[in-house]
Amino acid sequence: MTDRVCVGAIAGAFGVNGEVRLKSFCAQPEDVASYGPLYSEDGSQSYTITLTKSVPNGFAARLSGIATKEQADARKGVRLYADRDRMPDLPDDEFYHADLIGLEVRDTGGTLLGSVRAVQEYGAGDMLEIHGPGLKATVLLPFTRDAVPTVDIAAGRIVADPPEGLF
Repeated sequence: MTDRVCVGAIAGAFGVNGEVRLKSFCAQPEDVASYGPLYSEDGSQSYTITLTKSVPNGFAARLSGIATKEQADARKGVRLYADRDRMPDLPDDEFYHADLIGLEVRDTGGTLLGSVRAVQEYGAGDMLEIHGPGLKATVLLPFTRDAVPTVDIAAGRIVADPPEGLF
């Protein structure tokens, strides 16, 4: 488990007065401002966030330390992270993506399939990107109860029942 969880990203400047367009990765999008301060991925920058209004695909927001359009544009693509201890506990069948990345994936017979490299969101449901020995390319495994019956964060493993022919 990591100390921080990615909760949003800066999508560029919004207007000319230093506001940014902010994408939220939270279940309740407006919660992105309540987990602050938020940090850049390397932890070198921290930001206090004030949402100013809702815009298509996100929010307009003021971030501490950003006062001009140029400063806002320079931070485009910066992912924002909250301290894990400020995040709410999740129900048993929900997981933070950061907790899934790096987990070992085995099939129901115990054969190692690989490990989770990333979690992809394509709109119809999350997909686990699996990379491992003997795979020529990464494999996208649907993150559903049928395909992934067991996730054991404490043991560092996932038990998968992948669709026929996927691996």
